Amino acid sequence: MSKPQYPTCAKCVTRICRPLGEPDREIHKEDAPAFCPMKLNEEAFEKAAAEYRKDDVRHFAQQASIQEFECYERVEGGMRTRFPRIEETIQFAKKMGYKKLGMVFCGGLQNEAQALTKIFEKKGFQVVSACCKTGIVLKEELGLKPEQKIGGPDSFEPMCNPIAQAEIMNQEKPDWVMMVGLCVGHDTMFLQYCKRPVTCLAVKDRVTGHNPLAALYLSNSPYYGRLLSEEK
Repeated sequence: MSKPQYPTCAKCVTRICRPLGEPDREIHKEDAPAFCPMKLNEEAFEKAAAEYRKDDVRHFAQQASIQEFECYERVEGGMRTRFPRIEETIQFAKKMGYKKLGMVFCGGLQNEAQALTKIFEKKGFQVVSACCKTGIVLKEELGLKPEQKIGGPDSFEPMCNPIAQAEIMNQEKPDWVMMVGLCVGHDTMFLQYCKRPVTCLAVKDRVTGHNPLAALYLSNSPYYGRLLSEEK
């Protein structure tokens, strides 16, 4: 019995959807592997095409692609990148005509949030922000046990409050919201409840200086080889 197929682009080696630098290449979907979504999920592409025909969606996607283009430059010997993500975020916000930006951040990145606010304000944006601990709701409200508190059983420890952060953004109605270092899980809840456009400016990784891929790049080393150990 054959195994059921499902989209697995990450395992693809043919990469027919990425003919970069090959202007005359023809696309033949029949050359794609059986797990290619272009074979398995045709309806998804039809729905996507219909969305891109909407003026506001088309404009946003157009500006995003222009932003992508502008982040590279051709030089002698090949191509090189130009802008870090902070600059990209500023550039894209200006392309879209945004004036009011939102920022939701982890309390552990207070200094970074303050520095980012200063940068964006100097570029002409208004920045409204909400820290993860806003509301001061104690972890006991979630039913956590005393020994499950970071500061110890007797510590006064508010929980992260991503739903409140989302509601604050919904009320303030910024043009675009930046997530800065929300915890795993809390970021999901924020995205679930936030009704404003969102981008992720920084992902939390307490060990690697908020660079999650650092552990991936070391996964073949003794340091993070455990990532590749198979679980039974």
